[in-house]
Amino acid sequence: MSSKAQSAKRKVNIAFAVAIGLVALAVVAPVITPYAPDAIDLAGRRAAPGIAHWFGTDDLGRDLLSRVLYGARVSLAIGVLAAALTVALGAGIGMVAGFAGRWIDALLMRIADAVLAVPRLPLLMIASVIVRPSVPLLILLVAAVSWMETARVVRAEVRSLVTRGFVEAAYAMGTRPVAALWRHIVPNVVPTLVVATTLAVGRSILLESALSFFGVGVQPPTASWGNMLYQAQATMATEPWLALFPGAAILISVLTVNALGERLNAARN
Repeated sequence: MSSKAQSAKRKVNIAFAVAIGLVALAVVAPVITPYAPDAIDLAGRRAAPGIAHWFGTDDLGRDLLSRVLYGARVSLAIGVLAAALTVALGAGIGMVAGFAGRWIDALLMRIADAVLAVPRLPLLMIASVIVRPSVPLLILLVAAVSWMETARVVRAEVRSLVTRGFVEAAYAMGTRPVAALWRHIVPNVVPTLVVATTLAVGRSILLESALSFFGVGVQPPTASWGNMLYQAQATMATEPWLALFPGAAILISVLTVNALGERLNAARN
């Protein structure tokens, strides 16, 4: 194995280990945190990071480490579930467009172009202000404005595959179109979907964080990394730890899944 290949493999392993670590911390948060995320201690409010509170406390005396770990449950869940729904929706539309062709392809791609033409974050903010979404509804909203890239990539992949010799041979042997799609085309699209999913996780985390930062995403007292940043806006100069730790969590998680997606894409190509 060449040194370049070894380096790429090492980076994939590191990114995968960090991703597993983030998920594990979120899962075991109730076990490893000594404080409840919503436990108020007005006597210990705005305490700097120390032995009692490793990440400090907020303006209500709540332990910031607990809130970051519990916030990981919400932010990562939204990222993963919204990404899964995004890829499922985009893959379905892309496969139908690429396989059916003609006017169906044109119609679906023009719909994708129309949604892409609308700025994503302002659209989500308007929708969130109107419906004040719960976490499940927020997942649906994020997926509803994020499926287009996956649909276009899958559509191009399917259009390429239907002209390959093994698909034409399947038709010559009497295989029905739907059976050819499931047996010969879908398995070859799966690697593309794996890469698309990892990249979609990062985008979904950023969208949730942005919405919560502007106060229209996950609502308090439920902790998410985005609404922790929102609550820290007024005190960033005097209590920077309130923004530092949730911001670092967002940065690490997004960089990790994006690095994983890029390395998987490089390995696929």
